[in-house]
Amino acid sequence: MKILLVEDDAVLADGLAYTLSRSGYDVTCAPNGSYAEGALLAQDFDLLILDLGLPDMDGSEILWKLRMRKDTVPILILTARDGLNDRIDGLKRGADDYMVKPFDCRELESRVHALIRRSYCGFSKDIVVGRLTLDTLEHQVLVDEDPLILFQREYGVLETLMLQAGYVVSKDKIAQRLSTGGDELGDNAIEVYIHRLRKRLKPFEVNIRTIRGLGYLLENGKNT
Repeated sequence: MKILLVEDDAVLADGLAYTLSRSGYDVTCAPNGSYAEGALLAQDFDLLILDLGLPDMDGSEILWKLRMRKDTVPILILTARDGLNDRIDGLKRGADDYMVKPFDCRELESRVHALIRRSYCGFSKDIVVGRLTLDTLEHQVLVDEDPLILFQREYGVLETLMLQAGYVVSKDKIAQRLSTGGDELGDNAIEVYIHRLRKRLKPFEVNIRTIRGLGYLLENGKNT
């Protein structure tokens, strides 16, 4: 899952990125508002962690622009502004949560987990398709409560499809979620992973259907 961390304090940003990466998240750091706006237009993120006191603009401007264009990405505000009116204003503008610096990294991780879980599957931590269960906290797929052993990229593709189960997911969306550090994932590679997953998932009442010209649809195999 991809997180955009907008924080101009390099030491704090590095520490948070390290902590969240150890929990299985792919973290992109933006040191200012302009960089953040470009990143948000270029790709999708599962969560935005947003500092308000940025060097080139107020973070609330980014928040306002996102909500004006109907972008529903969960937003966690990090700020040194601890006034009640500041918190109320941030939430009114469309933030989903608000943390005041300094904070405990364990609490931040907990709130990140909760926001992403709520975004994809309400208040449940699990997404179930056929006999598969995606545990969004432990970042693993289970079959009848036993872990399904997958290579990292295979897991990434399957996680992307399970998070959007019942909806068509384009190749571009899959490539965007799995590309890291400039390492782009091509169409041929995605097709290879889809082929492997189909063979792995066939016994578990799960099917990956190709929707020509659009992408892939993960569905309960009993319905196909």
